[in-house]
Amino acid sequence: MGAAGLLHPHPDEVAAVLFAGPNRFFLAADKVQVKYEMLRAHGVDGVSVTEAAEFHGYSRAAFYLVATSFEERGMAGLVDERRGRRGPVKLTPQVVAFLRGAEVATPELVAEVERRFGMRLHRRTVERARRV
Repeated sequence: MGAAGLLHPHPDEVAAVLFAGPNRFFLAADKVQVKYEMLRAHGVDGVSVTEAAEFHGYSRAAFYLVATSFEERGMAGLVDERRGRRGPVKLTPQVVAFLRGAEVATPELVAEVERRFGMRLHRRTVERARRV
């Protein structure tokens, strides 16, 4: 659960009754559940954004990010996105096709890509793209 980003970073800060009361049913360490209940507290129970965020261990700014993500993606929006790049940004299908079709050494290919496409690629990026 931790490696998948599903643990609330500060479960001890969740003070909402559902998570902290004597008849606790919900788990404060479950980030998705906490986010959902935070949105529900505001949308259904009429709790202010500031209070809903505070009671669930989030800032007001984080509340709005969670709400937007939920509106755009539904329940999937409550799961944190993987951080970092999603892959090489510069490699378009056209550049990849050129790299895979070329029969020159990597250093020359790096120079040719810069000349032809106007982009500078690291040699490791070129080597990875050439693997089929």
